[in-house]
Amino acid sequence: MPRFTLPRDIYYGKNAIEELRNLKGYKRAMIVTGGSSMQKFGFLDKLENVLKEAGLETKVFEGVEPDPSVETVMKGAKAMQEFEPDVIISIGGGSPIDAAKAMWVFYEYPELTFEDIKTPFSMPKLRKKAIFVAIPSTSGTATEVTAFSVITDYSTKIKYPLADFEITPDIAILDSSIPMTMPKTLVAHTGMDAMTHALEAYVASARSKFSDPLAMEAISMIFDNLVDSYNGDEEARGEMHIAQCLAGMAFSNALLGIAHSIAHKTGAQYNLPHGCCNAILLPHVIKFNSKVCMSRYAEVARKLGLPGGTEKQLVDSLINAINELNAKIGIAPTFKENGVSEELFKSTVDFIAENAALDPCTGSNPRKCTAEDLKKIIECAYYGKVVEF
Repeated sequence: MPRFTLPRDIYYGKNAIEELRNLKGYKRAMIVTGGSSMQKFGFLDKLENVLKEAGLETKVFEGVEPDPSVETVMKGAKAMQEFEPDVIISIGGGSPIDAAKAMWVFYEYPELTFEDIKTPFSMPKLRKKAIFVAIPSTSGTATEVTAFSVITDYSTKIKYPLADFEITPDIAILDSSIPMTMPKTLVAHTGMDAMTHALEAYVASARSKFSDPLAMEAISMIFDNLVDSYNGDEEARGEMHIAQCLAGMAFSNALLGIAHSIAHKTGAQYNLPHGCCNAILLPHVIKFNSKVCMSRYAEVARKLGLPGGTEKQLVDSLINAINELNAKIGIAPTFKENGVSEELFKSTVDFIAENAALDPCTGSNPRKCTAEDLKKIIECAYYGKVVEF
């Protein structure tokens, strides 16, 4: 049966974090964060003060790394088991929020292993011990409203996207004061992650009349605001924080596609930010998928006012517009130009393609594909070739 799931409450705007003063009836809050930037700019202290004013005892688990590991997840779950929170709050980028979601599962079910929850939509019922609050500091992953968490197994250099509506947060706090502190490169990468979320959701196999308007509005807002946000405009930063959330609502329900399947694997193998990988791959994936959903991409191009008399011309205009957007925010168009050596590329491309084919996002891609298809797309994204198959 089709389903559409969102957090129960979303609070947004400047100083929205203050809303947690109304978090009554709870006793202990475990705060999960990456640490440095949230501490540096005073947001972690502010959060702790707000929670203490609401009568909650707090404990901080910090130091979650970019692309959080299975080991960090298990360490955090153990800390939760010792503290026994009834509220889990994660503040920071996508990494600490993703990690906290996985920690939450193992806090409530300490007998489970990572292998037990890797299969999409196989998690047990949560909220027996705690509710979950997410406060994003970046404008891209939208993990604060999604049913997903990406965890890395560094022994194999594979990112695993965990998926289940159970890990959709209960409360999302979109405090527009926080993303004002993002450096330009992070604005670029997270912004293109959001763009990829929205475009993939608009053509994904599980799309619906509920997800389509959210995806389309997100695409339009990102095209309008990403460059200005990159250049430091305060209003545009706030608009991007909303846009990425709309994209998250869309893809959490419509699911994603092979840009993400490949990005999950190339990011770990090439040590590149996830959003950067998506930005490189997106034009090639649109070209590949347009064989089966050209009209959907053409609708996007029309919404953006791009030129074209035919659907094919409109799709080409959309690809050109994305390439131009990448250039304006400083993202080079190929993996090679982003510092991936040819030796590393050739030694890993088969492994990446084979594992991308097994990624959960591949199943919801609009065009069915094989590992060989994915290898050809990766080759195009490495050398800058045009997808012609």
